[in-house]
This record gives sequence, C-alpha cells and structure tokens, in this order.
Amino acid sequence: MTDTSRGALRRMRARNPHENHRAASPLELFFDLVFVVAVSLSSQQLHHMEADGNLGFGVLGYLMVFFAIWWAWMNFTWFATSFDTDDWLYRVMTFVQMGGVLVLASGTGPAMEQHDFTLVTIGYVIMRLALVGQWLRAAISDLDLRSTALRYATGIIVVQAAWVARLFLPDTAGFVAFFVLAAAEIAVPMWAESHRPTPWNPHHITERYSLFALILLGESILASTNAIIEALHEGHHIPDLLTLSAAGLVIAAGMWWVYFSREHHDHIDSLRSSLIYGYFHYLIFAAAGAFSAGVEVAIDATSDHAEATGIAASATLTIPVALFVLGIWALTIRRTLAPLGNSVFLFGVLVILVSTSLPGTGPVVATAVGTASTAVATEIDRKRASHGVNLMPKDRA
Repeated sequence: MTDTSRGALRRMRARNPHENHRAASPLELFFDLVFVVAVSLSSQQLHHMEADGNLGFGVLGYLMVFFAIWWAWMNFTWFATSFDTDDWLYRVMTFVQMGGVLVLASGTGPAMEQHDFTLVTIGYVIMRLALVGQWLRAAISDLDLRSTALRYATGIIVVQAAWVARLFLPDTAGFVAFFVLAAAEIAVPMWAESHRPTPWNPHHITERYSLFALILLGESILASTNAIIEALHEGHHIPDLLTLSAAGLVIAAGMWWVYFSREHHDHIDSLRSSLIYGYFHYLIFAAAGAFSAGVEVAIDATSDHAEATGIAASATLTIPVALFVLGIWALTIRRTLAPLGNSVFLFGVLVILVSTSLPGTGPVVATAVGTASTAVATEIDRKRASHGVNLMPKDRA
C-alpha cells in the first residue's frame, strides 16, 4: 500500500482481510458526518409526522427514505474495507458520494410527506454512480476480482437507471416499484459476491457498524435534549419533562450497553453470515433512528403540543426500542446467554412492549426499566460468554 510519489495513484488491489489493527480512517469518519445530517433530517420529519397524528404514513415514508440512507452508507463501507487506497482519486470520489448524501438529505421532507422522491433519487444516483467509478477502477487494478467488480458496476448501473425511470411512473406504480427496486438493490451484492467474494476485514467492518450505531444513538440524545430545553423554556410540566429526560438517557444507555455487550466480528466468516449481519442492521439502525423521534413525541405529548396521544404516541417510542434490543439479541447475543439470561432479556422486551398502554410518562419510565433489564441480562454468565462459550445450539440451516 505504499506509493512512490505524493501525487501518484495506487493500484486498487484488494487489501489483506487479516490486516492487524485495521481501524476506521479519517476519511471514513468524515464520510459518516454527512450521514449525521441525513439521519437527523429524516428523524425530525418522522417526529413531526408522528406528533401530527400521521403515524402510519410517517413510518412508511421514514422506512423508505432510511433505506436509501442505509444502503448508500453500507455499500461504501463494504467497498472501503476491501479497496481503500486513500489516494487523491479515491478521496475525490468519496467527496462526490458525500455531496450526493447532502442532496438526498435535502429531499427527505418531500419524500416522507408527499412521496416525492425526486431529490432523494438525484442524490442517490450521484452516490451510486460515484461508487460505480470506484468499482471500475478496482476492476482495472485487480485481475483476480475483476469479474466481481464488473458485476457490481453493471448491477448498480442497471438498478440506478430503473430508479430514474421510476420517477416518471404513476403514483401507485411508482410506489410498488420502490419495493421492487429495493429488492433488486439487495440482490446485487448477492449476485456479485457469489462469483468470487471480495475480502472483508471483520474487525474493520464491525467497527464501522458500531460507529454508525453511535451516530444514531447520539442523534437521539441531542434531539431529546433540544426538545426538553424548548419545553422547559415554557415553564410547564417541569417534573414530567425532567422524568422524561432521565428516562430517555437510561434508555439510550441501555441500548448502547446491549449493542456493545458482545464482539461482532465473529459473525462475519462467510458470504451468508456477512449478508445476514449487513442486511439485518437495516432493522436495527432504522429502529435507533426512530427512537429519537419517539422521545420527542413523548415530550410533545407531555407538553400538550402533539395531536397523537395515548397508545399511538407511546408506540412511537416503545416499538423502536423493542425492535432495536430484540434485533441485537437475535443477531449477536442469544447464543451466548444461558436460559436465565435469555429469559431476563425477553422479559425486559416484554416490559417495553406492554408499557405502550400505560398513561402519562409511564411508557417512557417502563421502557427505561425494560431496557435496563436487557442490559443486565447481557451480564449474566458474562465470564463464560467472554471466553467465547456458545451456550445455545447453533442453527443448522
């Protein structure tokens, strides 16, 4: 990976997947910053739509927009773990993708409110075509992986052309086409990698995922703090708001505890396991992003600023938190826990779900208790889990 001169381009050959001490680069961290904007805007829009009583429409629009955000981030992340050269051309192409993210972020409002995906599609195409350039460069440089790289480039171009064509379809057809094209996007890596997998660095990949999880949890803390500050300025419902603030912090801490309670890198050891790990995180990340909106809805409901009340308002918080911790449990935790640990964990999830029907600040407080219970469950028999003991039988599928 050394270059002969400062301005020289490096051959984009696959990096060693067993490279020691492979950590996220400054460019990758810089790349993640623009996703802070995209995630924040989508979560804010979800909050406004949920608070106005448009729960179903808001969640659907959020899941559609978040797919574009998550998919663009994930594709760059997996490409970078295999082919990051960090020369000037690689940096410039990454900056182009970052510009596409900002265009996408600016279109989150129209996309979620009116299902007008014009700006989102333009930003998405910018990101994806820049990635095509990277795959073509890899195809030129790495003969062993040329066929795989060309499959990626071809698949991305075909699907992106279809995304543009979708903009000209009638509303109903365009709505259905979104999910068809999302499935096509997911199929491209499966098709490309089935020929000859690109080399992944498990430690690097899981670090990148953990950093994105931190971004999402940080968004929730920032959003809830800002909302509480605004509410406190009005001078009403102060005891309830302080309770919400404390409970929200406990929930975020519990979600962090659950996510980082186990090492993740051992879940990436084959094409199948890598796809499961990568794709399953859509649910986990989307739930984390929706959590911040749920906290804000709870604050609005307490301050009498939300049309959504009762179970509908509570569900905006409890369902995302339950999905997040349950998703992590299913992906990385359940096989490392003894029956007692799994029972305590699932009991905590049940507490979160049942709390949806409680009045006042009850759902937030009970969700904090349930989330804390799931965190405690991860520490049961911790010594055996830390030694890599698999306490549950592996699936034989």
